[in-house]
This record gives sequence, C-alpha cells and structure tokens, in this order.
Amino acid sequence: MTDFTNLGVDGIHRCTWCGDDPFYQAYHDEEWGVPIYDGRALYEKLILDGFQAGLSWITILKKRDNFIQAFDQFNPELIARYDDAKIEQLMQDKGIVRNRSKIMGTIAGAQLFLEIEEKEDGFSKLLWNYLDGEVLQNNWESKEQVPVATELSKQISKDLKSRGFKFVGPTIVYAFMQAVGMINDHQKNCFRHNQLK
Repeated sequence: MTDFTNLGVDGIHRCTWCGDDPFYQAYHDEEWGVPIYDGRALYEKLILDGFQAGLSWITILKKRDNFIQAFDQFNPELIARYDDAKIEQLMQDKGIVRNRSKIMGTIAGAQLFLEIEEKEDGFSKLLWNYLDGEVLQNNWESKEQVPVATELSKQISKDLKSRGFKFVGPTIVYAFMQAVGMINDHQKNCFRHNQLK
C-alpha cells in the first residue's frame, strides 16, 4: 500500500501539509484536529482563520502570539467595545495582519458571540450541534482527497453569515472545523489519526 504521509526526520508519519518545518509540525502534533468545546477558544480560532483568508495558515500561526496580545487575549467582552482609537492602534501594529475589514469583522464577531452566549445555548453548542456533539471521522489517504469545503461547511457558513459574522466562507469554515477537531482530517497513516478517533 502506498504511504501518502510525510515521514519526518524523527521517523514519524505526519500529514503531508505540515512539511518539515518544526514549528508547523508542533502545531500539527499538538493542536490541529484536537476537539475544542470551549466557546471562547472556538471564537478565537474562527477569528484567526478569518485573518488567514488570502494568506497561508503558517503566516497567521507565526503571528498568533502577537494577535493574542493585540486583541486582549481574544476576550470577546473587551473586543466588543473597541473604539476608533483601538482600531487605529491595531492598524499600526506590525505584529498582526493589518486589514481594517478583518479587524472590524473581529469586533462584530465578538458582539455576535456575546449575543449567542446570552440568548442561545452558547457558541460551542451552536457549532457542535451540527455534528450532534460528535467528531466526524474521515479516512483520507492523501491530502489531495481532502475537500476544501463540504455541504456541512457551506451550511455552517450560511448560518454564521446570516448572523453577521465576516470572513466565514465555506472554505474558511472547513479549515476551522479541521483545526478545532470537529472533523478528524488527519491522513489515515498519520500517527495522529488513530489517536484522535
């Protein structure tokens, strides 16, 4: 059987997308695909995935600590109250992606997050209810088999957009679902695939 995984210098089979960059491999090994149920952590990841639009994930990942600091630890209560002065401060911060539309989308997203937490069952429930709280298990052999979007990511994208969230197209939503472990998209022969079943 052909092995489509990336065999690292450490002898470990990983998904091919993480290559041989130690920084990227650590993210793959420790975070990517691990189920997240905490609403605030899901909000943070959705915002970071939105900032990724038009860029590579490694770009965002390498700036993540700067994003966390610039956006007050991704505290929705604080972000929801950002004023023009804070927006201008963020626009001058070279440590993040300085995109006014994405910054404004982050503020709107925080306000929407708080509304969902207050008036519904919470942001985590909103997302995980699409899967009845269970991780969707896939068995891809190669990264070429993995879709960039699915009917489910389109459905969630439509829901989030209808609520007012920005930068939540079906492709961003699918990448988000992979990252937060709603879907186990580790390649079948990757060492993390069975660990996350």
